[in-house]
Amino acid sequence: MVKRGKIFVISGPSGSGKTTLLENLLKDKELKGKLAKSTSLTTRPKRSGEKSGEHYFFIKKDDFRERLKAKKILEWTKYLGYYYATPRDFVEEQLKKGKHIALCLDVKGASAVKKLYPRNTMTIFISAPSLDELKGRIEGRCNKTKKEEIRQRLRLARKEIEASSKYDYCLMNENLQQAVKGLRDIILRETSS
Repeated sequence: MVKRGKIFVISGPSGSGKTTLLENLLKDKELKGKLAKSTSLTTRPKRSGEKSGEHYFFIKKDDFRERLKAKKILEWTKYLGYYYATPRDFVEEQLKKGKHIALCLDVKGASAVKKLYPRNTMTIFISAPSLDELKGRIEGRCNKTKKEEIRQRLRLARKEIEASSKYDYCLMNENLQQAVKGLRDIILRETSS
């Protein structure tokens, strides 16, 4: 019988660098073939440079509701008016094969997955050095981001940072290479036990 894989839920406020960290981690030679990334569904429009199936699966709200009703969604959230969700089938298939999965989720999603798979899930919270640093990263990433949206993201970031104490690990992303190494070390330690 194949030993079930583990789920690594990576969370952090907008601008913390969680997606960039995960992209770098997936290139690691030692983790290649052992760690799969789940691609989330979203109802938000594509940003410049994003590809459907790679960054997200971009779907309509009606499609989201149908999948939710059919129980094809593991967890979901609504953020700034758009839905984000994790497809259930992909996660189940990978776990049965003994593969480990990385999910980038918000605090609510991390909690939901931890409740569904308490023995298989490790939660990792990524933070930036400060709220000013977060604000600069958000503004730099989306130069068309409206001031109200930036305020909403920072308000949410404060709540998310408060919830970080409930995570199995907390990792500061001040230096990308060091943060990637820290995340890699956590995953290798947890998958070798």
